[in-house]
Amino acid sequence: MRGALSGLTTRGRCLLAAGFAAGLCAIVLNERDLLRVAVFVVALPLLAAWLAQRARVGLHANRQLHPSRVQVGSAADVRVELRSAGRLPTGGLLLEDAVPYALGARPRFVVERLPRNTVTALRYQLKPVMRGVQQVGPLLARITDPFGLAEFDREMAGRSRLVVVPRVVPLNGLPGGSGMGSGDDGSIRLRAGQGEDDAVVRPYRHGDDLRKVHWRSTARRDELMVRVEERPWRGGTTVLLDHRLAAHRGGGPGASLEWAVSFAASVCLHLHRYGHQVRLVGDDGRVLAGGPGDSGYSDAVVLDALAALQPSHRREPAVGDPGAGQEVIAVLGGCTPAAVDALVRNRPRGMRSLAVVLDVAAWASSSEDPAPSADDARQLLATAGWGVVVARPNTPMGQVWQELCHSAGNRGPVVRTEVG
Repeated sequence: MRGALSGLTTRGRCLLAAGFAAGLCAIVLNERDLLRVAVFVVALPLLAAWLAQRARVGLHANRQLHPSRVQVGSAADVRVELRSAGRLPTGGLLLEDAVPYALGARPRFVVERLPRNTVTALRYQLKPVMRGVQQVGPLLARITDPFGLAEFDREMAGRSRLVVVPRVVPLNGLPGGSGMGSGDDGSIRLRAGQGEDDAVVRPYRHGDDLRKVHWRSTARRDELMVRVEERPWRGGTTVLLDHRLAAHRGGGPGASLEWAVSFAASVCLHLHRYGHQVRLVGDDGRVLAGGPGDSGYSDAVVLDALAALQPSHRREPAVGDPGAGQEVIAVLGGCTPAAVDALVRNRPRGMRSLAVVLDVAAWASSSEDPAPSADDARQLLATAGWGVVVARPNTPMGQVWQELCHSAGNRGPVVRTEVG
């Protein structure tokens, strides 16, 4: 009974107090009719509290997410199944599912009546605006009686895991030269005597180099076929993602870090589409995906790693060659001249090295610290023989990639300074 009394609302407590006051007056005035009314007034909130408490005992809930992995900007459907196994039918049920702010507003439902041993399905959608590994739940149920005299809160359904992966933008084409994904430019490998025989053909895809068309296979299969290398030289391509907190500006979905993560994901999946082995590393040199534990061709591994990626608190990138002998596509935030010098000093000049430098000042708010100059970083990288493109918030990622592909054929100090 003490537990039942704890669930009385303000209305229920006031009615209970009024009943006791009426009973006391009835005894003093010797009014039996008033006493009967007082007994009824006292019994009503007590009975309502007891019934509401009993009704919550048999409640069960189950939550299902479909899909459990969703891209930023897409929708995930949530189905909540309720079932009452109590002896009494449940009514006046208010449900609220705990949802992080990055997934939208908290959904609320009012169930007027929940019959016994009957499954009631509730549905709503989640539209995440931020990547991350999110927890949906717990489901909170507030049970009230029809008169609003008593209410009880109960935690139901626990928590469900939703992986929100970064947005992936379709890209077209590959950087100029025949060595993308093979460690060196094709011309460099030819002069070095390290060329490999083309042993595999596949159907033509939009953006393939027409110089790779295998005419003999095309005539035999009556379908345009292109040559691909069976085993990439030096193991493929390294995508370097600069996720230092100090190198980025802005907040929320529109932060420069989120743009960089989305672009890195798009590049990795685009290279996977062409059969390249991709190794994704962070600014600290840690391998995020494509390490010895996986084949380097798994889109899911890349997306899951980027979904859980947190900003790094390093002030400068790690010292050393981030490519470890492979080609490098670097997605860089605001870099000081010292950081750029350390990056180019550890990269062999003959190896293909490409970079997208974010003009993070364009993402910055007025209250943030000034960002390093993107043009200074571009000039230093271009002088070292890197292909460089400067990206800004209003520049489509597809256009940035096209400019980067174009810069790969113009390695040297002459590089376009702006995108768009």
